[in-house]
Amino acid sequence: MIDIRLLRSDPEAVKASLARRGEDTSPLDRVVELDARQRSLAEERDQVRNEVNTISKQVGGLHRDGKADEAAELQARSRELGAREDELAAEVDALAAEVRDILLRIPNTPSEDAPDGLSEHENVVVRHEHWDPDAYGEHQRVPHWEIGEELGILDVERGTKLSGSMFVMYSGMGATLCRALVQYGLDRNADAYREMRPPTLVKTATMVSTGHLPKFEEDAYHLERDDLWAIPTAEVPLTSFHRDEVVDEADLPMKLMAHTSCFRREAGSAGRDTRGLLRVHEFDKVELLAYATREQSPEVHADILARAEAAITDLGLSYRVLDLCAGDLGGSSARTFDLEVYAPGADQWLEVSSVSWFSDYQARRANVRYRPTGEKGTRIVDTLNGSGLAVPRVWAAVVETHRQPDGTVAIPEVLQPYMRGATSIS
Repeated sequence: MIDIRLLRSDPEAVKASLARRGEDTSPLDRVVELDARQRSLAEERDQVRNEVNTISKQVGGLHRDGKADEAAELQARSRELGAREDELAAEVDALAAEVRDILLRIPNTPSEDAPDGLSEHENVVVRHEHWDPDAYGEHQRVPHWEIGEELGILDVERGTKLSGSMFVMYSGMGATLCRALVQYGLDRNADAYREMRPPTLVKTATMVSTGHLPKFEEDAYHLERDDLWAIPTAEVPLTSFHRDEVVDEADLPMKLMAHTSCFRREAGSAGRDTRGLLRVHEFDKVELLAYATREQSPEVHADILARAEAAITDLGLSYRVLDLCAGDLGGSSARTFDLEVYAPGADQWLEVSSVSWFSDYQARRANVRYRPTGEKGTRIVDTLNGSGLAVPRVWAAVVETHRQPDGTVAIPEVLQPYMRGATSIS
């Protein structure tokens, strides 16, 4: 959530920042109104509570002095005030809940460094790496779903039979390649990131902490019987790892990574956007996540981006880096760099990692704090994350890019140790 203290002190600045996203800022006016009402009633509640406490002491003195009648009158007054206190407390709580509900639906304020723009068409292409559009042969211009069927390593038809559209089944060396990509993604980041294996199903509060709920409820899979949610990314449980806790400043930045299955109700236009692995409802991913102080965040953000880029480079893939404009940022993000690999067979740029800085937006929802050295109070941490390696689209780009003239697929050297000694898929 955005910091309500900013709204109290400078609402116009917050509105101007959110307007860069193209957001309707009228809910902020409602928050300011409700918050002022809540604080006023809370002050009145506290005054009434103090009066009740004062009367209580007076009643005790009157009883000691044998003035039972006067004590009874004060007790009656105390009961009236107590009822008023309960009414005020209930109203304050209701207003606080309404304020929180609105704030949970308001996105993060974008970083001043995020480019201006309201749609994906205004994202800034920072650079291309290892890409020459004329360097691809005809044998690489075959889409991965055709290669997968030809080699027997990707079975879209049977995946659909088992689970419905936009589910796939990997087979043989195709399944081995999935596992290899995951282990590769974990191993190359084990020098700095602690490996975790969080649950795949989480509580509602865990989804709320990252901003996936309540705003994006329709994009998630919900097990209503148990009120649990299938995670769309390991970012969700990792962000709540220290929910409602105070961590030691000495432990920051705290760097975590996890491989999980991920579940999303991906939307896509029929045909082009949903062929093969372009959009799927279930996929495997290695996620990198960090808690950090505000001062540490720029370096951590750059580190996650560099790691994701290096992983793609070592797989021999072409990619580009996009600096997302304010209007295309995810709801919780203040600044995001997207990495898109080029898939020559599909002739598309495919997003494989969003490397994001969330400022203290998520951690305020999750109530993750740290105690700065030499200070009495606590501060909210920053959170940052990015895909160390997301399997489906990387799998697609690897298969298309490394397809040989004879129809086989050469396995990138960095993956060969995980492929039981195989150097190609035939």
